[in-house]
Amino acid sequence: MGALLGILAPISFVNEHVFRLGRAIGIVAMALMVVAILIQVFFRYVLNNALPWPDEAARFCMLWMTGLMAPTAFRRGGFVAIDMIMLALPRALGAALNLFLLLICLLVLVVAVQIGWSEVTGFGGKFATASLYVPTDLTFTEWFRVPRSWMMASLLVGIIMMISANIELILRAVVTLLGGGDKLPEIPGADAVGAE
Repeated sequence: MGALLGILAPISFVNEHVFRLGRAIGIVAMALMVVAILIQVFFRYVLNNALPWPDEAARFCMLWMTGLMAPTAFRRGGFVAIDMIMLALPRALGAALNLFLLLICLLVLVVAVQIGWSEVTGFGGKFATASLYVPTDLTFTEWFRVPRSWMMASLLVGIIMMISANIELILRAVVTLLGGGDKLPEIPGADAVGAE
């Protein structure tokens, strides 16, 4: 039990701090997404002259917001779940079922990493976005077309972070199954989304 708690502590510490940074960047991405959409609405419906870049910029921000915030939701138990069966089962059996489901989830996430990697490095990742550019100097005289792989990297980063959260949750499930659930530290914010 002590060994498992010793392994869990640094994983939990790293997850908490990395996910906090991810949430902060995700909040900025959401704000930028809203700004891009409002710019597009103004230009399209008020000036009747739609810009080419706000849709793509909003999509870019949405993907990164999702990739950086979904791991926190997963870790805190914020995903939609039907837990009637686990609650109806005896405690040990419910904990075993939870562990089994987390292991299946880990397998799915490992496959998803392979898909994410192929999206970033594969054929589709070699193209650039249609209308998204970033300046390459402070005078704004030279611009670089954003590669599509930068957008798709959000999938890869988000899934790797979810694997880290899943490993933490698996360790927590094993400790709970062994009867040490009362020794586990709380996941900050988990009570806000209804997680146990």
